[in-house]
Amino acid sequence: MQSLLALQSGKLKGSVSLKLSENLTEFPTEIFDLADTLEVLDLSCNRLSTLPADFGRLKKLKIFFCSENLFTVLPDQLADCPLLDIVGFKSNQITSVPAKSLNPNLRWLILTNNNIAELPKEIGLCTRMQKLMLSGNRLSVLPEELSNCQNLGLLRIAANTLHELPKWITKMPKLSWIAFSGNNFSKTPAIEELSLINWHDLEISHLLGEGASGLISKANRTIGGETQEVAVKIFKGDVTSDGLPEDEMTAYIAAGYHPGLVNLIGQIAQHPEDKKGLVMDLIPLHFYNLGLPPSLESCTRDVFPSERKLSEQQILGIAKTIASLATQLHEAGIMHGDLYAHNILIDIEGHTLFGDFGAASFYDKTADTADALERIEVSAYGYLLDDLLSLKDESVSEEIYKAISKLRDACFVSIPLDRPGFKELVKALGEI
Repeated sequence: MQSLLALQSGKLKGSVSLKLSENLTEFPTEIFDLADTLEVLDLSCNRLSTLPADFGRLKKLKIFFCSENLFTVLPDQLADCPLLDIVGFKSNQITSVPAKSLNPNLRWLILTNNNIAELPKEIGLCTRMQKLMLSGNRLSVLPEELSNCQNLGLLRIAANTLHELPKWITKMPKLSWIAFSGNNFSKTPAIEELSLINWHDLEISHLLGEGASGLISKANRTIGGETQEVAVKIFKGDVTSDGLPEDEMTAYIAAGYHPGLVNLIGQIAQHPEDKKGLVMDLIPLHFYNLGLPPSLESCTRDVFPSERKLSEQQILGIAKTIASLATQLHEAGIMHGDLYAHNILIDIEGHTLFGDFGAASFYDKTADTADALERIEVSAYGYLLDDLLSLKDESVSEEIYKAISKLRDACFVSIPLDRPGFKELVKALGEI
């Protein structure tokens, strides 16, 4: 991270990117000395509450992060930067989003975890918008004008106070990833509790990974004098960009057993800090992540290591497992909401494990919108098929390539209800 002192001394002249986190209470005017070159500015984790009136002098600015500050109003000045593409004001104290603050050039807007009760209808003018993060606010309605954002691919509206899921959402042509749990209309079904596992019967070894909702560690579980290696996820308890941790845990349990899911063993009981957690099978070491999360440039699309190649066996194994699992989830009225390659683990033979229920939402299978909601996730599956085809090695036959390409294209039909359901996709894949 760069320093304010280095900026003030002129050492950062010509910088394209700048990140400052020094408990700032005022916008450093020296930033304007970089106006001819600066494209990325990150002022997160400070104590800022306003931007200077001439913020628009940063004519080349494309990406601006200002999360974890003290803003109560989304600044009007954001509209004065003609190239601004990505804006992040997560975890401020924002209650007001003025119409003028919504730069129509925006492609990605993050307003997670604020106190926003209303969005202006002018958000419909942001027709480039692909990714909109609104979880953890106080929204009771969404403006119908948002339906004009026909390029919207990912929408996070969990943990608000919405009374209904607007019908226009189910008609959006490119919407593929949506999270809406934790709203007034959300109904969480009663689920069978897992076996309770006493925290004191677990010996935590080391951290395996950290996600937005919690920490996953390797542990040894003692049962009747025998030791079993397991994975333990302890939830942080805070609202994430995707929703509430308790909804994630409930959806994972409700999903039930499937060979494409990491098997749940039980729930944590008697945690010393009363935190919630799950105990799962330990994933074998030979599994690896299929992809990486979207980059700032790719926005809604996963990215992949340059050396990543997939055999025909792997592509078919992944495609069939995920279609089968998605069928099971939607039969239970569960929208996964984050059907992405970066949430998939595979091995050399194409065995597949899918996870991360952080964006999962329950929906009413008897509602007239149920089929359309499933087809939103079918679009996400289409992008997965597209990714798999882009990674094919020389073992993939022309016949298989064409067959999967045909399924991918069917998943991308602009009218959601004209797409196949997951049952149809499973059947079609079984005939390949």
